[in-house]
Amino acid sequence: MTITQRNLDGYGAPPIDWARVDAVLDSQLTQAPGSGGPQRHTLWLTTINPDGGPHVTPVAMVRCGGSWYFTSGPATRKSRNLARDGRCVVSVATDPFDLVVEGAAKRVTDANELASVARAFVAWDWPVEVAGDALTGPYSAPSAGPAPWHVYRVDPSTVLALGTSEPLGATKFQLS
Repeated sequence: MTITQRNLDGYGAPPIDWARVDAVLDSQLTQAPGSGGPQRHTLWLTTINPDGGPHVTPVAMVRCGGSWYFTSGPATRKSRNLARDGRCVVSVATDPFDLVVEGAAKRVTDANELASVARAFVAWDWPVEVAGDALTGPYSAPSAGPAPWHVYRVDPSTVLALGTSEPLGATKFQLS
């Protein structure tokens, strides 16, 4: 993967180092109170509505094999939007910086990848299992709709990091 960066800071701060950003992206961002900044990590997924407007919703994501994954019921707005147009944005506030990840969400149907993601969610205390080309379990977030849940992998193309602690800064990373 090639990563190019551009310093967006207009106040003399150095570019944010990609290794710091990648370490946060590679961590498991929980939604537990007090686990992140401000006070917890809420990952916000933005998809594109049929009229071109944004649809924003919180999602739980799990890190697996270097990628972020989330689930969604087939009848939810986010699933319907992604079936039509996979472009999306994920944003999250963390202690070192706020992150905006632009890219595409692709539905996962490969049995091995689904099994890996299910194991990652189980390790995160969500008891799910693979059922055909989706996941199922005893419960989920109300916004996910009823089981089964489709699994989506976020493939980033751009990451914006906006410093929230010293040395602050703002950097845009292009991934190709």
